[in-house]
Amino acid sequence: MPAQRIAVYPGTFDPITNGHLDIILRGLQVFDHIVVAIAENVRKEPLFSTGERIQMIVEAVGGDERVEVDAFSGLLIDYVKQRGATVILRGLRALSDFEYEFQFALMNKRLAPGVETVFMMTGEEAFYVSSSLVKEVASFGGNVAGTVPEGVLRALAAKLKKE
Repeated sequence: MPAQRIAVYPGTFDPITNGHLDIILRGLQVFDHIVVAIAENVRKEPLFSTGERIQMIVEAVGGDERVEVDAFSGLLIDYVKQRGATVILRGLRALSDFEYEFQFALMNKRLAPGVETVFMMTGEEAFYVSSSLVKEVASFGGNVAGTVPEGVLRALAAKLKKE
């Protein structure tokens, strides 16, 4: 039996968007297992806790056993090797994303020559959407329906009502 093709899809996912979900679902057409890895970035102050983000992602993927949600801190490449993965999956929206992601891909290749980075273009319906934009629009009472899964809409409404 051939080895499982495992990809790690890293990000802050604060919150997960339909663009992220699109990359996960399309990634499952290529990989046997995807680990959605929430980066605990000390330079960012997330709106949602790591636990809340894990819960939203699990709900969004509908319990698909081929998708695992986890969190990590430190170097991504160390986490990828620890998980036994050989691929980092990244979504791209625009040329500016590519420049940023390309730098990281080259550094990761230098640190771990056996790990490849695979880029997937975000679908056109989510091309302009980012977690930051969703949070900003929602914080001013704007309607972000259609850009995030239903569970995220509920979580945003509850979180922003408290603040």
